Amino acid sequence: MFLKKEFLGNTIEDYLLALGVFLAVFILIKIIKKFVLQRLKERFESSYISKYNFLNKSINKFFVPAIYLGILYLIIERLKLSEETEKIVVAVYSVLITYFVVRFTVVIIKYFIERYFIQRDRESDYNRIQPLLGLVDLIVWSVGVIFLLDNFGFQVSAVVTGLGISGVAVALAAQAILGDLFSYFVLFFDKPFEVGDFVNFEGQLGNIEKIGLKTTKIRALSGEQLIVNNSRLTTATVHNFKRMEKRRAVLRIGVVYQTPHEKLKAIPDMVKEIITRHELVQYDRGHFVSYGDFSLNFEFVYFVLSPEMVTYLDIQQSINLEIYKLFERERIEFAYPTQTIFVNQENNTDSGTGQ
Repeated sequence: MFLKKEFLGNTIEDYLLALGVFLAVFILIKIIKKFVLQRLKERFESSYISKYNFLNKSINKFFVPAIYLGILYLIIERLKLSEETEKIVVAVYSVLITYFVVRFTVVIIKYFIERYFIQRDRESDYNRIQPLLGLVDLIVWSVGVIFLLDNFGFQVSAVVTGLGISGVAVALAAQAILGDLFSYFVLFFDKPFEVGDFVNFEGQLGNIEKIGLKTTKIRALSGEQLIVNNSRLTTATVHNFKRMEKRRAVLRIGVVYQTPHEKLKAIPDMVKEIITRHELVQYDRGHFVSYGDFSLNFEFVYFVLSPEMVTYLDIQQSINLEIYKLFERERIEFAYPTQTIFVNQENNTDSGTGQ
């Protein structure tokens, strides 16, 4: 009979039976998966969308393929295979299992890290830790490869020892890079600034665009991108304007010495009234502070209750214009550098005698 013909040690009937079992299991898993995912969707999607997405992704990309591989392996085991073919099958399965386990481990780690930050309303910290997740991938995959090599009979201890010696040599040769890497951890945990903050770094004003493992990118006001080593940022003074709650303004006014006493006395109250009329302004003080070389000097201090530079400048401009208009109306003159020269004329008359 046709079904009893042998091919590679097994009859065609054995192959068809194995294929039938696999197709039956495949259909059954499809039905079960659809039922399970529907139930999960009804339970989690409305209130725990991230948990549903995680379970959906895990089932489709890891659990179902793992079940298929397991069933296929059991079916192949029932067939008569040559020793070499069996070794190849075992090797392929070892690689596939390691691949799925490592990928699933990485997904689990990232999921719980994300959940940790989101549940504590620290999504900005999660965005900053993204470069470290690449390091997590490298570590997990390295462990998976070492495990796989050990299963294939390699001397893993010798490989690990060699990697350790090589690692010391690389660390000595890359001290600057490792310094920037450790500085990244300092920036992450200390959080002197975040992406989007407006900062002043060594006289350069700009917005933080990206905080990487080695460098931080700053978009300067003039348009160019500044790339700064993390180690420099941890040792330099960085002014973070985003953390400001209010901006301090100092207004100095000088009037001429010919200003009458009554108007000098009224200037602090007049200027105070102008400042306090503005919203988002907190008046601090105003005084006649000194006699200058060519002016009588007043100093006023107030705070703009906004960190925005444009708001600060708009309010400052409005106050300055109103003061100018007030002084113009009251005929109070602003002082500017002048010099007065006194000339002493003497009448030298000759009292000569006639000859």
